[in-house]
Amino acid sequence: MMDWSDRHCRFLHRLITRHTRLYTEMVTTGALLHGNVPRHLDFDAEEHPLALQLGGSEPDDLARCARLAAQWGYDEINLNCGCPSERVQRGAFGACLMAEPELVADGVKAMRDAVDLPVTVKHRVGIDRGESYGFVRDFVGTVAERGGCGVFIVHARNAWLKGLSPKENREVPPLRYDFVHRLKADFPALTFVLNGGISGNDQIEEQLRHVDGVMVGRLAYHEPWAMADWDERFFGGPPQPLDRDAVEELFVAYMERLQAVGVPWGHASRHMIGLRHGQPGARHWRQVWSDPRLKAGSPREAMRLARGRGSRQNAPLAA
Repeated sequence: MMDWSDRHCRFLHRLITRHTRLYTEMVTTGALLHGNVPRHLDFDAEEHPLALQLGGSEPDDLARCARLAAQWGYDEINLNCGCPSERVQRGAFGACLMAEPELVADGVKAMRDAVDLPVTVKHRVGIDRGESYGFVRDFVGTVAERGGCGVFIVHARNAWLKGLSPKENREVPPLRYDFVHRLKADFPALTFVLNGGISGNDQIEEQLRHVDGVMVGRLAYHEPWAMADWDERFFGGPPQPLDRDAVEELFVAYMERLQAVGVPWGHASRHMIGLRHGQPGARHWRQVWSDPRLKAGSPREAMRLARGRGSRQNAPLAA
């Protein structure tokens, strides 16, 4: 979810679901240790519960970043061992770490020794074209026993390290939900969260019969209103009190606050494009919010136009 699940996206999602745990986009240890820490770690208090996803492989660096995460108030640290991009591979982390379970275990232990926060691992069921369940079973066993990790988020596809783009790695390798189910059966004391290919709430409910949790990425991003009944359906909470109009209005107020401090509101509005997916008038609504000419004006005026209550001819337009 690089460049997708930023703080603006998470603010929108938190308006729709109060209890679902949100995850940051992956932040590398190098970016935190040598870059702009506030830019990478700052978040709105409304985003809790919130996990920081880290990319890295050096235990000492991971421990230092874990301390930063604790200082900034995150609720969880998640180590990414599933990203297949070549850039990540050149940094010797992501999915290629599945071939080094002892190193992953050392990194997890270093973070757990450094902070009191839960440390979790996100990984694939395999790398390249290997089809052995024993590979992922041994990876989990090593990281749990040596590193003390108790929660594994499992993308139920292999990561092909050569020959596929990151997008293709989310679609081409076959889904193996049965591998994740077997992990839960073989390690009943551990927590397993299934990820990959989830396309609807009924499918989430079906998978929760076999595993402890489900992580959803693309569905939540492209159709955020799919999350509207999660608090009630999966967490036993009250029904969502807001409708789509109310969520849009609250997010527009958020964008106005961004604009007031000099942050272009278009950085945030792009995450809202799927809010009215499947609704009458959704195409016009998306077109307005995607119109770059409107970004020089007010987000409230864009909302009026998107709802058919204004005229583009009278809207402030960029040159």
